[in-house]
Amino acid sequence: MSCTRKNSFSLLAAALAVCTACSTVGSTGDSAAVGDDTVVLVTHDSFSVRDEVLDEFEEESGLTVETRAPGDAGTMVNQLVLTKDSPLGDVVYGIDNAFASRALEAGVLAAHSRPEATELVAGLAVDGSDRLTPVDYGDVCLNVDRDWFAARDLAEPRTLEDLTDPAYAGLTAVTDPATSSPGLAFLIATVDAFGAEWPDYWARLRANDLAVADSWEDAYYVDFTAGGGEGSRPIVLSYASSPPYTVPKGEDEPTTRALLDTCFRQVEYTGVLEGAANPEGAQQLVDFLLSQRFQADIPRQMYVYPAVAGTPLPPLWERYAPLAAEPYSVSPAVIDANREEWIEQWTATVVD
Repeated sequence: MSCTRKNSFSLLAAALAVCTACSTVGSTGDSAAVGDDTVVLVTHDSFSVRDEVLDEFEEESGLTVETRAPGDAGTMVNQLVLTKDSPLGDVVYGIDNAFASRALEAGVLAAHSRPEATELVAGLAVDGSDRLTPVDYGDVCLNVDRDWFAARDLAEPRTLEDLTDPAYAGLTAVTDPATSSPGLAFLIATVDAFGAEWPDYWARLRANDLAVADSWEDAYYVDFTAGGGEGSRPIVLSYASSPPYTVPKGEDEPTTRALLDTCFRQVEYTGVLEGAANPEGAQQLVDFLLSQRFQADIPRQMYVYPAVAGTPLPPLWERYAPLAAEPYSVSPAVIDANREEWIEQWTATVVD
């Protein structure tokens, strides 16, 4: 079999089933019970914050935060567009630079203010937009299981081209760009790397027994040999900041490594949803996402860099979570003009 694809689902079906994908933090009420003392955060299924950090915000603000996580970032944006006349919540977190233009053009976001004292890392903001504010960023890169390769005396791959070598057949797991923001980021990286020949590159990956999952969680925790489960793929699409979290207890070397020559820089944003039932609470939650309390929690909970300049990082990041010196990059305007066509062409090349 030339391509393995896992957990495929219809975006429309996912949108119709959105209520089954909701979770509540600090509240057990349903959407009908949401009032001025509740703010609803729509996010992707990788969102994570320590209970004590969120508890501090709820105690200080008097608000209860209800989270709704309908899927990965790509799925989330699609559902926000489909439901924009009856918004899923008040605030969104997790729209990234590959999907930002779609959310802006669809009109699902309202203007909001950014905390005046917040100094963001340069180059992350969406030019001219007061509807999206950067919260975090990171490099989407392939990761390898160093122990797996060492045990077999097989050289680790280093470049995109290496993955098409028969020596690495059946070893790579990526995510679907139609449903996964890391998946789309990696697709965009290959567009920058190979230009008009990018479909040929993906055809060669497929011929080398590529596995495709719907989400980062499925690829990393199910397919990846170092993901803690029983995966069979020692090469996985993840982040440059993932390796520090694979350092075994009592040791100081990670069991994984990021391939820094395969990276695309991803930025994640927050925004207030147009038609929010609680816009004042939404603004307070945006402020919280930019606060030092939340920003300092980001690296340990979501494996990405905080967007607020000067936020302390975990000690191992300097050694084992460096950003790529020259990540692949495509302008938002080009992404916006070609995203849907790229996804359709990718699907026809890799899945169909």
